[in-house]
Amino acid sequence: QVQPAESGGGLVQAGGSLRLSCAPSGRTFSGHDGAWFRQAPGKEREFVARIRWSGDSTTYADSVKGRFTISRDNAKNILYLQMNSLKPEDTAVYYCAKYTSTWTYEYLGQGTQVTVSS
Repeated sequence: QVQPAESGGGLVQAGGSLRLSCAPSGRTFSGHDGAWFRQAPGKEREFVARIRWSGDSTTYADSVKGRFTISRDNAKNILYLQMNSLKPEDTAVYYCAKYTSTWTYEYLGQGTQVTVSS
């Protein structure tokens, strides 16, 4: 049975924190930039954060800058998203992805639900 790639989602009150993990079974992040995207109900999927393959450079959407931190453990092939000061508008399904070129990427799992209550 294939294990879901993303984990760590759940229900949290506004102002709380969650840490998402992405450990794709049988697929590696090695040598690729990693990223997180999210999709809220009734909205298009949107970019959240990206981390360079080496881990030394990150990029964030303005809506999460200063609150979310993307990181990676290349030895364990795991991508993380630390989410602090969560807001109700952060409610969405969060997906991890890896970049296959500068601007193209592929999703690695079915997503994990994050729900922030007010």
